[in-house]
Amino acid sequence: MKNILRLRFQKWLFTGLFILGSFFMVGAQETFQNPILAGWYPDPAITDDGNGNFYMVHSTFAFYPGIPVFHSTDLVNWKQIGNVIDRPDQIDLEGFGTSRAIFAPDISYDNGIFYLTCTVVDGKGNFVMTAEDPAGSWSDPVWLPEVLGIDPGLFFDEEKSYIVYNSDPPNNEPLYDGHRTIRMMEFDKENLKTVGENRILVNGGVDISTKPVWAEGPRIYKLNGYYYLMTAEGGTAVNHSEMIYRNRNIDDEFIPYEENPILTQRHLDPDRPNPITSAGHADIVQHPNGDWYGVFLAVRPYEGDFYNTGRETFMTPVKWENDWPIFDLGGEEIKYEYPLPEGVTLNKDLFPLNGNFVFKKDFNEKELAFHWLFLRNPKEKWYDLNERDGYLVMKTRPETASGTSNPSFISHRQQHLTGEAAVSLEFETKKTNEKAGLIAFQNESHFYFIAKSYEGNSPVVQLYKGNEGGEELLASKKLYSSAKEIDFKVEFDEDEYKFFYKTGSEWENLGGELDGKYLSTRVAGGFVGANLGMYTTSNGEASKNKASFDWFKYSGNDEVYQKK
Repeated sequence: MKNILRLRFQKWLFTGLFILGSFFMVGAQETFQNPILAGWYPDPAITDDGNGNFYMVHSTFAFYPGIPVFHSTDLVNWKQIGNVIDRPDQIDLEGFGTSRAIFAPDISYDNGIFYLTCTVVDGKGNFVMTAEDPAGSWSDPVWLPEVLGIDPGLFFDEEKSYIVYNSDPPNNEPLYDGHRTIRMMEFDKENLKTVGENRILVNGGVDISTKPVWAEGPRIYKLNGYYYLMTAEGGTAVNHSEMIYRNRNIDDEFIPYEENPILTQRHLDPDRPNPITSAGHADIVQHPNGDWYGVFLAVRPYEGDFYNTGRETFMTPVKWENDWPIFDLGGEEIKYEYPLPEGVTLNKDLFPLNGNFVFKKDFNEKELAFHWLFLRNPKEKWYDLNERDGYLVMKTRPETASGTSNPSFISHRQQHLTGEAAVSLEFETKKTNEKAGLIAFQNESHFYFIAKSYEGNSPVVQLYKGNEGGEELLASKKLYSSAKEIDFKVEFDEDEYKFFYKTGSEWENLGGELDGKYLSTRVAGGFVGANLGMYTTSNGEASKNKASFDWFKYSGNDEVYQKK
C-alpha cells in the first residue's frame, strides 16, 4: 500500500494536478473534514464578535510569527488573517527550546476590544494583549505577575470580569504528581490588571480521590442561567479529556457533571482503525444557525502513540442534555467527517488547511504568507523576496537549527501522515561549513537535513541527522553536474522518510529509508509536530554567502480521505 501511495504522490505532484488542492472533501460537499486545521495547530481557543465573525488562535511555542489568528463566518471555512506576535520586539523568543515559550493562548471579545491572554513558559509568565482588529496589530504584552500558572483566559460578566487559569496545588503542597488547581481572580479590563486574591475553583479535578492530573485549559461561559466551567484533565496525551462544571452564582462552588468527561477517547481500543486520540483542551461556540460546536486538540497516530503531525485542531457538534453541553461524536469515536452546518457550503478558493491537497509557492509575493514559520524572532532581515524576481533569497548565517537562536530557516508544517515536500535551490560554495537545502525538523536534536555543500575540492550533496551533539553525517555524494540549480525532495509515509536530489531529470535517493519515528512527538518529546522547509547555515562561522530558493512544493494524501 505504501508503495502504491508513493507513486500516486509523485504523479499528482509533478504532473501539476492542482485540482486536488484546496479542500478535496469527502462526501461531495455534504460534510466537513477533520482535522479542520491539519498539522500542529494545538490548544485551540475561539471567540465571536456578535456579528457573525469567529476568530481562533493556537499555541506556537518558540516559532515565529507567534499565535496565528484564523477567521471564519461559518466555523468550517477558515482563513488565517494574521498573527498576534508579528513584531520581533513584542516577545523575545531567543534562547527558548522549540516546545517552550508560547503556551495555550485564549482569545476573547468584549465591547469592541479583543483580548489575548497567554503564557511564556520558562519566561516572564502570563500576559494580556489587546486589539481592535484581531488581524492586527496587537499591543505589546502587559504582564500579569499575580497570575501564577499557565493557560489564562478571560470571562466578562455584566458587572465584573475575571481571569481563570491553571496553578499550583493548595499551599504548593502536591498530593501526587500532576496535582494542579484551577483558580480565578477578578480582572480590571480597563487597566489590564488583576484585582484582589485568587480563589480555587477546582482542586485536582472532578474527583481528587482518583488523583486526576493536569487540570488545565479552563474556560468560563454564561448560558442557560448557569455559569459553566470547562477544563481539560489527564494531560495532553492519550488520557486527555474534557470536564464540565456549573453553578447558578459565580461566587458559589462549581459542581461537576455526573457523566464527566464530556469529551475523551482514552477508553477506546488503541488498535482501532484510523484512530483519533488525545482529545481535549476544548472550547465551544454557537453557530449562526443556532447549533453548537466544539473545537479541541487531538492527534492522528499512525502506530500506537506515534505521530509526526503534532496536536491538530478538530471540531464536532455539541448537544445539550439537561442544560449540560456534550460533544456529540456520533458514537464513541471522533469522526473524520461530520455533516456541514445547515446553510454552509465549502469555499474551495481558500488556501488549503485540511484534506488531501497540493500547493506550490513560487515566491512571487512581496511578503511571506502567514503559514510560513521561523525559529524564534529574526533580529535582522536575513531573507528577501525582492532581491531576485521569483526567488526567496536567504543569507547563509552562523546560526544552526540545533541551537536556540534564530537560524536561516523558513518552514511549513507537515500536515499529513503521507506526502512529500520539495524545493528548488541555487547555491554555490567552496567552503565545507556552508550548506543549504531542505530540512525536516522536529526540534533542535531531532531533524533530517539534505543539503548542497563542498568537500574534497568538489560540490557535494549531504544528508544529516540531528542529535544531542548537533548533527551526524549519514550520507554524502559528489556532484558531477555543472547545473546551476539543484532540487531536493523528502517523501514521508508514516514512519518512513526518504530524501532525494536531482540536477537533471531524475531523482536520486540519498541515505535510503530513514526512521520517521525519530521525528515523532513520542521520540522527540515536546508539543510540536514536524516542519518541512528551507535552511542554510555556515555552522558557527561568518559568511557572505546566500541561498536562492526558486519554489517550494507540498503534497499530502492521507489514505483515510480516499474512501470516496
